[in-house]
Amino acid sequence: MLRLTLVCLLATLALAQHNPQWWGNRNTIVHLFEWKWDDIAQECEDFLAPHGYAGIQVSPVAENIISEGRPWWERYQPISYKLLTRSGNELEFASMVRRCNDVGVRIYVDVLLNHMSGDFPGTAHGTGGSVAEPSTKSFPAVPYTTTDFHPSCEIFDWNDRFQVQQCELVGLKDLDQSKAYVRDKLIEVLDHLITLGVAGFRVDAAKHMAADDLRVIFNSMRDLNTDHGFPNGARPFIYQEVIDHGHETVSRDEYTDLGAVTEFRVSEEIGKAFRGNNALKWLQSWGESWGFLPSNQALTFVDNHDNQRDGGQELNYKSAKQYKMATAFHLAFPYGISQVMSSFDFDNRDQAPPQDSQERIISPEFDADGACTNGWVCEHRWRQIYNMVGFKNAVRGTHFNNWWDNGNNQIAFCRGSKGFVAFNNDNYDLSEILKTCLPAGKYCDVISGNLINGSCTGKTVSVDNNGYGHISILANEFDGVLALHADAKL
Repeated sequence: MLRLTLVCLLATLALAQHNPQWWGNRNTIVHLFEWKWDDIAQECEDFLAPHGYAGIQVSPVAENIISEGRPWWERYQPISYKLLTRSGNELEFASMVRRCNDVGVRIYVDVLLNHMSGDFPGTAHGTGGSVAEPSTKSFPAVPYTTTDFHPSCEIFDWNDRFQVQQCELVGLKDLDQSKAYVRDKLIEVLDHLITLGVAGFRVDAAKHMAADDLRVIFNSMRDLNTDHGFPNGARPFIYQEVIDHGHETVSRDEYTDLGAVTEFRVSEEIGKAFRGNNALKWLQSWGESWGFLPSNQALTFVDNHDNQRDGGQELNYKSAKQYKMATAFHLAFPYGISQVMSSFDFDNRDQAPPQDSQERIISPEFDADGACTNGWVCEHRWRQIYNMVGFKNAVRGTHFNNWWDNGNNQIAFCRGSKGFVAFNNDNYDLSEILKTCLPAGKYCDVISGNLINGSCTGKTVSVDNNGYGHISILANEFDGVLALHADAKL
């Protein structure tokens, strides 16, 4: 009986760790990559909450090495667990979490449980003033010594479980999570962040840690802080980075009972489709039938901070029209736990975020339309993206229905009776009378414009008593999408 009770308890904890703890009907996360804490707090209040964003993935919070040129990846090389990075100090972080929670925007921290910094010539210096000797696995500010790590080895064979989970990912010193001392240190870090009010964690390099070890760590975390508006007994939301293209020895399926898992194949396949390498008509069966994870277990995105730099099939902001179309489909189709990317402009893979002459990260600046202007891309501020976040909120709880396609790259579908979206990725115009499933009336196309004080700044569509409307997307239009929803009725 005791064993059965324990099994039930663990199962309940695992299910709870799939809950993003969203506020209201909000249901989209944005990754504010490399933003400073004070800037995030302001963005929560000024933009994210008013536009219905549910939460933010923030960059790693732990003290990291200072590397020449300050490449973005230095944030993924911790040398202590002090909350002091180029994004700000612990007080600023705590203030940011409080301010964002106060307006219903949750914070998810990108945490580094797999490793510490890789080899560094001589003594490594950190953003919080700590020093370390990574080559000897000496991290006195934790403290960690060589006994807390797996023996050094390289990953040559990605289908060898031992190498993947016990050797060093790109030379990063690999912690041994089977050791109680290491687990206790990691739990201490997570608990401290929970106390400060975070809603959960993106677990970097989860594939490189044994699922059984992560289970012990996750189940040992404290409940979310009720002082930040979370209900009693609420568990941190967990989503784990597991890159699995369908043929790896270490499978994504090993981690799904612990929390959500990043479904990288969504990025690849949605990129192929909107690059024109796969007809949009096939997207009618999008989701699990493509071999993807079950919807409530999949953290999905068009691109993330890693694969947007890889030059593969994945789309990024540099192909703006196709990127906006892919993002609109991602947010319109009812599959996955959605995350959108907010980038800084880059010309090479290692490029640092926008910084001043003293290598301090600079704050985003905005033009009259609210777009970023000084090296920050801020896709989350593009009208075509933030209005699709609003669309996703408006149709939450409805099913996909009434698919239409032209047999190739023009498609449309409804979300219950609350939303309609159409796409034209062909080189000729879309002009059709289509069923929108919406009640009769005139609607604002939230892709081409905004609904402001009862007027639409973009195209409008009149829907008749049978739910039909004339849908037009010209091949040479700025955007290849049209979207209507119940909250955008004039």
